[in-house]
Amino acid sequence: MIRLQNVGKVFNAAGREIHALRDVNLDIARGEIFGIVGHSGAGKSTLIRLLNRLEGVSSGRIELDGEDVTALDGEALRQMRQHVGMIFQHFNLLGSRTVAQNVAMPLRIAGMKDGAAMAARVAELLELVGLADQGDKYPSQLSGGQKQRVGIARALANSPKLLLCDEATSALDPQTTRSVLDLLLQINEKLGLTIVLITHEMDVVRAICDHVAVLDGGVIVEQGPVTQVFLHPQHPTTRRFVLEAENLDENDEDQMLASVPGCIVRLSYVGERVYEPMLATVAREYGVDFCILSGRVERIKHTPCGQLTLALTAEAAAVRGAIAALEARGVHVDVLRETSPATKGAL
Repeated sequence: MIRLQNVGKVFNAAGREIHALRDVNLDIARGEIFGIVGHSGAGKSTLIRLLNRLEGVSSGRIELDGEDVTALDGEALRQMRQHVGMIFQHFNLLGSRTVAQNVAMPLRIAGMKDGAAMAARVAELLELVGLADQGDKYPSQLSGGQKQRVGIARALANSPKLLLCDEATSALDPQTTRSVLDLLLQINEKLGLTIVLITHEMDVVRAICDHVAVLDGGVIVEQGPVTQVFLHPQHPTTRRFVLEAENLDENDEDQMLASVPGCIVRLSYVGERVYEPMLATVAREYGVDFCILSGRVERIKHTPCGQLTLALTAEAAAVRGAIAALEARGVHVDVLRETSPATKGAL
């Protein structure tokens, strides 16, 4: 549905060029939730503004359903923007208008004249976002989560085929964030709506995204299915994001591993095998003692996933046998450290 080819964006400031994005290439499929993650200044917000042409590209091409949106202007650009909804970090609601009037605003801008049809559409949208009884209230009377739900309803008013979310949950508390993410997931599944979600929080990506791209310094350093990127991060920036989500940093992890005897391995597995007692079974079978150093068992979107870092102690042959048995059961095993003084022999 969306294709970015060698997209670059350069800003001129105080007589010098600032490259916000360099040679960005992305393919986003229809109906998926695609996360773009990066720290502040990575180029995330610039990228999302290019998708609805609030900013123009400096180089490259952006296609939406095969149409080159970088070449649009005038009425064609206005028509394209009506098919792209956007929600914002700070809601951007009109404080002097009621909830219903805020949601109706895009319909008025699009030229809808039929008042009854407009009222029916607004009621439908407020029902969809769980605010059916809040239409006559003003934004100042709502909680942060309710304001964002109004923002979502407003973004859906013209039945867009693409929804852009720019840090849509970063101003919310964790419980409210979860409820808003659940709503976005329900909308995606019910309407088949393509969602591009910009965030600096890996837990947001983990909760609802299908694919993710990691931006660093205006460059995409890694991209792929969320399960693959989370369980097997390849780039140092991605690895730092994953460790941050687990409240760790690389120095803490290195110090922890240095103080523990044995062979250190990281196990990664997905699907229903997450709930099988295979670690205990293999340990008994091969006479291997193990210590769980860190890890989590969770769902990445709808997929059960587990990742555990273990210290294994036994004769080297037994450790090799246990690793092979785990791999035969579909577990991906990374050997982080083969031996230590407490390991009898070498792998």
